[in-house]
Amino acid sequence: MVLPLLYLGPIIGFFTALVATPTLIRYLNRIKLIVKDQNKEDKALVPISGGLAVISGILAGIMFYIFILVFAYKDTSQTTTIFAVLTTILLMTLIGFLDDLIINKTQDASVGLKQWHKPLLTLIPAIPLMVINAGQAVMFVPFFGEVNFGMIYPLLLIPIGVVAASNMVNLLAGINGIETGMGIVYIGMLGLYAYANQRYVAAAIAVIVFASLIGFYFYNKYPAKILPGDSLTYLLGAALVSIAIVGNIEKAALICSIPFILEFILKWRSKFKAQSYGYYDDGRIHSLHNKIYSLIHLFTIKPRFTERQIAYSFIFIELLVSSLIWFV
Repeated sequence: MVLPLLYLGPIIGFFTALVATPTLIRYLNRIKLIVKDQNKEDKALVPISGGLAVISGILAGIMFYIFILVFAYKDTSQTTTIFAVLTTILLMTLIGFLDDLIINKTQDASVGLKQWHKPLLTLIPAIPLMVINAGQAVMFVPFFGEVNFGMIYPLLLIPIGVVAASNMVNLLAGINGIETGMGIVYIGMLGLYAYANQRYVAAAIAVIVFASLIGFYFYNKYPAKILPGDSLTYLLGAALVSIAIVGNIEKAALICSIPFILEFILKWRSKFKAQSYGYYDDGRIHSLHNKIYSLIHLFTIKPRFTERQIAYSFIFIELLVSSLIWFV
């Protein structure tokens, strides 16, 4: 029963995202939801909010997953959990899209919501997971072992996790393909880890998200024809935490999040005012700052790398970090 659910849904998700992305590009250009690609010499205007294409793939793939589960296998035991996860991811994507809609007049970037709006709005998508009491209240805590959090888990830990993950993933961005590429790695690794531990629902959701991201990546990789925007980074955060909760693999998700935790610490030093992206000169990307306020600045404060090299470097770093879940 597992194989059709794990392979047919992702195929549909992949092709849906692959076909939806060029259509979305044309639509976003038509409505002028475009911003400057800051790391390019000519700073060409590129459409933003690619998360809308990815969510279309996820919706198609998960709906097919549910269809097979219900009609082929007469199993409705997991449908409530799956719909809760889908609702969480969809709501988070819509909040990210709302953030993308606010473009400054110079089209330098998406101005987005105010900083204090983001944690409040990203709390809303946590509600579906809270009301169904998703996941297990017993979690592994370093130095303490397994701890039963009881009602603290759905009422406090789930919303904290959803808000933290969505806003955390949103910080490490600004290079063509970096958000999508890293997302492919950690979502894929978590899906494989969930499958190996027989958490099949979490694995199925992960592999559908994984496949949809690959379909979008063909258009988002350097040189990007479309930028992910907050609609995708928020989506990725919601998917990450949802897979962790449903699969009871929170420790693995936390390990995969190490680069984003480090990014949060570095951005906090600048009071979240520093930009990760830089400017193009002689084929290399130069930082806008003379101090390191982002992991990306490690590659740009001394301009030795192209944008493509930086993106691939971070994808490789995420692969190394995510691989630790098998050993820690």
